[in-house]
Amino acid sequence: MLGFARTDNEALVSCLGDPQRTVAAYHALLRRGEDALSAIRAGLHHENPAVREGCCRLLDHLVDTDSMDELIAMADDPDARVRVSAFHALACDRCKGDTCAPGPDRVLEPALRHLASDPDPHVRSRAAELVGKFAHTDARAVTALEASHTQDPSPAVRKKAGWYTHGGTIYERTVPRVSK
Repeated sequence: MLGFARTDNEALVSCLGDPQRTVAAYHALLRRGEDALSAIRAGLHHENPAVREGCCRLLDHLVDTDSMDELIAMADDPDARVRVSAFHALACDRCKGDTCAPGPDRVLEPALRHLASDPDPHVRSRAAELVGKFAHTDARAVTALEASHTQDPSPAVRKKAGWYTHGGTIYERTVPRVSK
C-alpha cells in the first residue's frame, strides 16, 4: 500500500527519518490521528533529528493535552530544525482545531530564552511568533520583542519581531477589541 515493509505506527514514525519515505509516512500518520499519538510522542525521543522534527510537525495538527508538555520540551532540542518545528507547533493556532493553546505560564519562558539567545536565527524567528502571542498581555513579551526588533543580528528576526511590537502589522491586527 505505502511501499513499507511494516505499516504499524512505530515503523511509520521511524520512516520520518528516511527522505524517500518521510512524506508518505507523515500523511499516513496524520490520517491515523489519535491512534498514532503514542507512537508520535515516543518519536520525540528518537535518535534521528528528522524523526523528532516530523513528530513535532505532526503534533502541530494532532496535539492534545497529554502531548503538550513533551512538545514544550522539544523547544530545547539540540537540533535547530526540531526547535523550529516545536516553536511553530506551539505558536500556530490554525492547525489545532479545538485544542487550547498553552498559556504563557507554560511556554513564554522558553520562548523568551530562545528569542534572546538561540544561536539559530530561524529558531529566534519562530520564538518571536510565540512571544508575539502574548504581546498584549505580558510586559516581558513586549520588552523582548522590542529588544529583538532593534538588536537581533538577523534582519529577518528584527523584521518579524517588529510585526509583534506596538505599531507592527500583527500587533495592530490582534489588539483585543473592547466591547461596548
